[in-house]
Amino acid sequence: MKKWTILAVCLALPASALAAVPYGSMPPGFDAPPVRAKPIAGVYNQYWYNYKTDILEAEKELISDLRHATDREDRWDAWDEWTVEVVDADKDYVKEMRKKGYRSGRVTVGG
Repeated sequence: MKKWTILAVCLALPASALAAVPYGSMPPGFDAPPVRAKPIAGVYNQYWYNYKTDILEAEKELISDLRHATDREDRWDAWDEWTVEVVDADKDYVKEMRKKGYRSGRVTVGG
């Protein structure tokens, strides 16, 4: 999909579809994976927009799953599924960017 198409779709979504992840309802002790706020090397391309779309979809599913959760296990399952989807989206994004010659920033201390 072209980046402009994805951007147009994101802008056309209602504000409720872009609701933030309800981190306040995260179970105690649950470690959330990081979600990228900026693209690798500052490059906005189709892979970045695909990543953002994947993250939005994972958030939408999480919110729906939490809304339908009836017990603690259901909530944990929803958060676990969200984590897997976020990690998978990041892995796919990094892989595609590496193919294009871009690398994620890495900090090395010492030496």
